[in-house]
Amino acid sequence: MPSALPDGDPVPTTGELPPHALDGAAERPLGFYLHVPYCATRCGYCDFNTYTATELRGSGGVLASRDNYADTLADEVRLARKVLGDDPRPVRTVFVGGGTPTLLDAADLMRMLAVVRDEFGLADDAEITTEANPESVGPAYLAALREGGFNRVSFGMQSARQHVLSVLDRTHTPGRPERCVAEARDAGFEHVNLDLIYGTPGESDDDWRASLAAAIGAGPDHVSAYALIVEEGTRLARRIRSGEVPMTDDDEHADRYLIAEEALSAAGYSWYEVSNWATTEAARCLHNELYWRGADWWGAGPGAHSHVGGVRWWNVKHPGAYAAALAEGRSPGAGRELLTPEDRRVERVMLELRLREGVPLTLLHEAGLTAARRAVRDGLLEPAAHENGRAVLTLRGRLLADAVIRDLVD
Repeated sequence: MPSALPDGDPVPTTGELPPHALDGAAERPLGFYLHVPYCATRCGYCDFNTYTATELRGSGGVLASRDNYADTLADEVRLARKVLGDDPRPVRTVFVGGGTPTLLDAADLMRMLAVVRDEFGLADDAEITTEANPESVGPAYLAALREGGFNRVSFGMQSARQHVLSVLDRTHTPGRPERCVAEARDAGFEHVNLDLIYGTPGESDDDWRASLAAAIGAGPDHVSAYALIVEEGTRLARRIRSGEVPMTDDDEHADRYLIAEEALSAAGYSWYEVSNWATTEAARCLHNELYWRGADWWGAGPGAHSHVGGVRWWNVKHPGAYAAALAEGRSPGAGRELLTPEDRRVERVMLELRLREGVPLTLLHEAGLTAARRAVRDGLLEPAAHENGRAVLTLRGRLLADAVIRDLVD
């Protein structure tokens, strides 16, 4: 959850949605994102809506405490049930993110999942994921989550090199994420993801190759690899600005991406989204696909964003303000926007073009169609897919995805 919230229209105190939001809902999957805003320490690159104990001290009292957070979040899930009324859809995906969700007791995460199940029901093949920092879990914790209904876990590995982890202010030791994968497998998790970051100041190509080799060797069925984005206001941004650490450039990011694609494809992983690779279709992250395909999801927690039927809204950021709103029977929503048909078309192009299946050319206006033909000639879009009525990025197109998208949305 980004730390800055956009402007928007007021959210009704009841959280009520416009009547049209549920039109055609039966044809769209429904997911829940459950945000846990707590971290033991703040990573130097992180711009998410998270809080350490020191940051919360004196700024929210008992309402901001993680001790009763599961109960507070459950109140928002019950509010969602009231707002969505008799919507019959079972929940297809639940994703617990943060922050560090596994700072909470495993029993708290299971109670959060239980309220979603009790209020909405879960699809028979529901994907239930939690993020986890490697140092915050062990075999017993993972076994409890698996027994409690979680079937997918995502570990923040970032790098296998200690000096890279130090620049990122990550506290786990090299090798621990790989052991976490083994512990998750032993606990019965079929689907396990490792998150990697490339382009950290001071990281070399060999460092990145070592991280990929370590991740692949651990045997997860999903790997995410994201270029480091240096966000203003973070400790890392200040260190770069002062000259304490260097900054990598776009060419280095492109080189690292090509190294990742080569290593992961050779190991049997296939890209299905620009920054995500999976060993099988079943290993893909279905929850993230809800976002990329513009489906419906309810984001519960401070600063969490939601989308239902072209209505997007976001919650107040601070855990204390969030808990106070729910304690008073009010929606914690801070603002919302109603997306126009053109807004939704643009978002579909922006998000779906990042997927392996691409977007139908019927979504493009004339200028976008002209740009698509030019992108095929320039080797940025697949010619065969274009002939079949779709825009699909080539490997070179993935390196320049943002620029291709800008041209196609015109």
